[in-house]
Amino acid sequence: MKTLRVVVADDSVLLREGLVRVLAEAGHDVVRSYGDADSMLAELNTLAPDLAVLDVRMPPSYRDEGVRAAIEARRRMPGIGILLLSQYVEVSYAQELLSSGSAGVGYLLKDRVASLDEVRDAIDRIAAGGTVLDPEVVAQLVGRRHDPLETLTAREREVLTLMAEGRNNAAIAGKLHIGTGAVEKNITAIFQKLALDDSGNDHRRVLAVIAWLQR
Repeated sequence: MKTLRVVVADDSVLLREGLVRVLAEAGHDVVRSYGDADSMLAELNTLAPDLAVLDVRMPPSYRDEGVRAAIEARRRMPGIGILLLSQYVEVSYAQELLSSGSAGVGYLLKDRVASLDEVRDAIDRIAAGGTVLDPEVVAQLVGRRHDPLETLTAREREVLTLMAEGRNNAAIAGKLHIGTGAVEKNITAIFQKLALDDSGNDHRRVLAVIAWLQR
């Protein structure tokens, strides 16, 4: 696992310090932590982090400062990984983040931070250019689609949800306790039913699913 240079921005001192400890335990170097997004952006280019972990709502308005900062950070440093954290499922913010470029981004509920394994897995996938969405966010995104999804079987919906979370074929097979061949067949059927081109590349398939969810 590559050690990443990470900056953290969260107005809650307790959660911010907890994030720093969790990230350090995961083997990463937290170069600076902040209580607001503007302070992070002011030092972003100087610190040149690999990953920014931000709360969605921070001072001064406690609305979408983290989202705005994430988009600005990607504008300044296109290669930086972004992990947004939220207390609640806020689908519109997840969609806004993804619209700025869905490679190397993640959106998780803060409850997931309690699990070191989940944090480590999310950061590893973001660092590799993947997309990580909290299962609750995916469920709401999928739930918003009606017509195309009505054509999917229950199993195909399960596979689609895991794909949108950024899982590869082997991980999907493990989660659903089926063979990888069955996963591939379901993925083929999903792309056919949703009129999405299956490129044969797992990362591109995930991006296609996210693009479809945002339509």
